[in-house]
Amino acid sequence: MNILVTGGCGFIGSNFIHYLFETRDDVNIINLDKLTYAGNRKNLTDIEKKHAGERYIFVHGDINDPELVAGILNVHEIDRVVNFAAESHVDRSINDPSPFITTNINGTQTLLEAARQRGVARFLQVSTDEVYGSLGPDGRFSETTPLAPNSPYSASKASADLLARAYFKTYGIPIIITRCSNNYGPYQFPEKLIPLLFSNASSDQAIPVYGDGLNVRDWIYVRDHCKGVAMALENGIPGQVYNFGGNAEMANIDIVKTILGQLGKPESLIHFVADRPGHDKRYAMDFSLATKELGWTPDHDFATGIKETIEWYSKNKKWLKEVQSGEYRTFMRNWYQDRK
Repeated sequence: MNILVTGGCGFIGSNFIHYLFETRDDVNIINLDKLTYAGNRKNLTDIEKKHAGERYIFVHGDINDPELVAGILNVHEIDRVVNFAAESHVDRSINDPSPFITTNINGTQTLLEAARQRGVARFLQVSTDEVYGSLGPDGRFSETTPLAPNSPYSASKASADLLARAYFKTYGIPIIITRCSNNYGPYQFPEKLIPLLFSNASSDQAIPVYGDGLNVRDWIYVRDHCKGVAMALENGIPGQVYNFGGNAEMANIDIVKTILGQLGKPESLIHFVADRPGHDKRYAMDFSLATKELGWTPDHDFATGIKETIEWYSKNKKWLKEVQSGEYRTFMRNWYQDRK
């Protein structure tokens, strides 16, 4: 099986590649990644050492390059595409939506068209629960929940989902869409809540918390998400959407207090900042369809997953320091300034 993984040097994409090589013996992977600020080739150092040139090939490039994408699909005889490539940070999309339109919408269309021309056996579009908008105090998102995105990021992902659906309906391309709740785990870029928490708390810096900290998210350990994507790629029904969640709803403030407690740090580090525009109040996922059709359930509860995550960051402080580049520091400095 020859698989094109786009955005494979990012957080979820790199974990997915690790997962495939740990669990499948019949896959060859081409990893196409632009290596933006959140893409790190070092996330796959072990894979490159063991499989480069045989079962793993890295291509530095842009999914918006139609000639490059078509060339990869044809030269490497790609029969499956998994699209992780995306601009994904809501705050950055609020500051400047343009890259999100370019990568998440235009880039997805470029991939879809190349896949149509190639006649791939499967195209899996990796999406997010944020396309559904915000829940009230009750209920969960199902695959039939209407899309109601509230940020430029989620709007761009919803647009990509609709393009993928249109390619299935119009051209018969075997499209599968997956939507997951908030991921956490190894290799996550430190602008996201949990690695930012670990980084700041470890150095006794203030922990920024939006608004009152009561926004609720459903958290999924990244390996469980990767398992779901692999199962959907292999056995999902074309045209179907599959939700994946961790069955772990928690308010942001409780996440912060949990990690501070595990690190032995005081809650006085918590610093409430102005809430971001359009901040969704609650997400929760109904993943019963994935359980019924794919046999998928999460393997990690939050207590287990967060313990493994903290252990990983504790053992990989060098990695964390390296990814906190000048660009990252500039972004975070401006972010703090804007929310004072």
